[in-house]
Amino acid sequence: MSSIKGIAASAGIAIAKAFILEHPDYTVTHRKIEDTDSEIAKLESSLDASRAELEEIKARTLQELGEKKAEIFESHLLILDDPELINPVKDKIKEESVCAEFALNETASQFIEMFQNMKSAYLQERAADMRDVTKRVLKHLLDLNYVNPSEISEEVIVIAEDLTPSDTAQLNRNYVKGFTTNIGGRTSHSAIMARSLEIPAVVGTQNVLTSAASGDLIIVDGLEGMVLINPDEQTVAEYRKKQESYAEQVEEWRKLRSEPTVTSDGVHVELAANIGTPNDVAGVQDNGGEGVGLYRTEFLYMGRDKLPSEDVQFQAYKTVLEKMEGKPVVVRTLDIGGDKELPYLDLPKEMNPFLGFRAVRLCLERQDIFRTQLRALLRASVHGNLRIMFPMIATLDEFRQAKALLEEEKSKLISEDIAVSEDIQLGIMVEIPSTAVMADQFAKEVDFFSIGTNDLIQYTMAADRMNERVSYLYQPYNPAILRLVKMVIDAAHREGRWAGMCGEMAGDATAIPLLLGLGLDEFSMSATSILPARSQISKLSKTDMQELAFKALNLGTAEDVVELVNQAVSK
Repeated sequence: MSSIKGIAASAGIAIAKAFILEHPDYTVTHRKIEDTDSEIAKLESSLDASRAELEEIKARTLQELGEKKAEIFESHLLILDDPELINPVKDKIKEESVCAEFALNETASQFIEMFQNMKSAYLQERAADMRDVTKRVLKHLLDLNYVNPSEISEEVIVIAEDLTPSDTAQLNRNYVKGFTTNIGGRTSHSAIMARSLEIPAVVGTQNVLTSAASGDLIIVDGLEGMVLINPDEQTVAEYRKKQESYAEQVEEWRKLRSEPTVTSDGVHVELAANIGTPNDVAGVQDNGGEGVGLYRTEFLYMGRDKLPSEDVQFQAYKTVLEKMEGKPVVVRTLDIGGDKELPYLDLPKEMNPFLGFRAVRLCLERQDIFRTQLRALLRASVHGNLRIMFPMIATLDEFRQAKALLEEEKSKLISEDIAVSEDIQLGIMVEIPSTAVMADQFAKEVDFFSIGTNDLIQYTMAADRMNERVSYLYQPYNPAILRLVKMVIDAAHREGRWAGMCGEMAGDATAIPLLLGLGLDEFSMSATSILPARSQISKLSKTDMQELAFKALNLGTAEDVVELVNQAVSK
């Protein structure tokens, strides 16, 4: 047995076999061949193997997710059998004496380009299907050992260098019991998605990918940040007990689902959830969320080959608003950039993408993208309690420009006799230090603040939160961070506004007493963190926490603050 220390990213214990996730290289080279009949036979064999895979996936999807979800695999099967695609590939092999993978890639690329240039949205979407099918066949032609994470059909622990947001979005939690990665931190998007999926995760292990092999028995301890490889029977038994104990604790917390979040001295605060898709609302409801404090709309834009239409976005926003039944829903406008990329936008590579052309900066330049999203949000606003939030705001002028575009689209919709709510709060994420420092001026113009500590901390401390070598500087409890948070909350309250927090710090057990004392109105976190936070807050006195926060603001180091909190809360 070997053990590896990492960062506890999502709570829980998972025990299952290892599944190594490595993205294959589909690069195809122009290679001449002599035996064209043999090459066509290889193509036929790869088509047969792909067909068998798709039939199995289709049957499983039909059983688990229903007919509508299974339809996509039926369309993939039709492409595999389409003579309009297959015959030209065979002709190219015969006439040009080229390898099957080159012939397939060249022919399929022509179809993909043709579909992408068509006006019909339906035909444009066929380009994505063609690309998926081509990759599946190439996998066999190139003899690549790769299973898409969405196709996992047994209980596993996923092990990877890192997981992209689209990777994690594809994970089926019925089979993926947990995951562990070489890189990443508690605020990386793979960690955030793990909490949304409610599966245990340990990230930032540095070497788990080279230490484990497919099929190894793995324990992921998302409570302590440990990964155990091929543990003995006694260790497995101990972790089974730990797993059961944690499950019992979760059941105790679940008794608080319908309770308000009230301190021991009777002060109510709001506990909301961060979500990425309409499907995540179920987790908010199951965990007693009092609202959605952050709807990350970028996931609507990911995992596709083109921008989502206004109607696609409208349906997603409408679904979330209706499901929340009048509870507040804070929707963040498109926040692409940093570690979140959209390949189809073909944006230039940047030396410092986290400090570059991203979020509202991109939206103000690409107004075609921004206006489409604003229209969809405004149309959906009549279906619930919508609040709109602009990310990465650095100056008052940026906020004013974004608000002006919103007002323009609102006027257009009203002129088209499309209903729009007259009660939409408009706020900003505070994630840039300059914005926190100028919060008194912003508070005169916005309806609310939501403090995005994931970025605020890395920008304040000049420490990339994705870089393990400077992870020691990612200090949410540093007095400098606490002072910035206090500035924002105080500025909001002086103008009669509310201040929330949607960074991971909001659900941190050490930070919660401090934030309560600083006067935070709304704590938004991963849905699975809500009930533990509610339990913790019910045992805290706001008056006592105000004294605690005052002392913390005047300390010198993050370590001093942690010691202060531990001493005060453990009494």
